[in-house]
Amino acid sequence: MEHVTLTVHGMSCGHCVKAIEGSVGALNGVDRVVVNLEEGKVDVDYNPEVVTLDTIKETIDDQGYDVV
Repeated sequence: MEHVTLTVHGMSCGHCVKAIEGSVGALNGVDRVVVNLEEGKVDVDYNPEVVTLDTIKETIDDQGYDVV
């Protein structure tokens, strides 16, 4: 497992948290997703042999948020 903390712009409410946690959490190979709305951070534990960091970032982008 690997851990990454991503800075994400555009999150403003509980719906944003649910959208990101739901979409990223549904990816095969992602073990844990925690969104810190106040800090604009998303922590992800994932298996890099199953899912790439680029796929995780694209999934967040697809929800309408910007990964910095």
